[in-house]
Amino acid sequence: MANCHLRIYYGPEGDTELKSVSEQVATSRRGFQQTVTIPLKDVLETLADAVYQNRGWIQDFADDEISISTDLFEVILAYQHYHRPSA
Repeated sequence: MANCHLRIYYGPEGDTELKSVSEQVATSRRGFQQTVTIPLKDVLETLADAVYQNRGWIQDFADDEISISTDLFEVILAYQHYHRPSA
């Protein structure tokens, strides 16, 4: 059986936003850190699409904890309260 080598795809080479995220990930790996701090806008669209498409990897990370600002947490709680589907 041939060896299979997997690698991480960071997107198109010309995309500076993705490049900066991939540089942060590479930096954190060199320092053996388990977290990466990036702006929400850098991952929000991808996460929303993955949830909409029901991608399996979303379930793999569903129990992982994340850190968000108190302001964002309060906005999310308010949105959940006022955006309840009508019965």
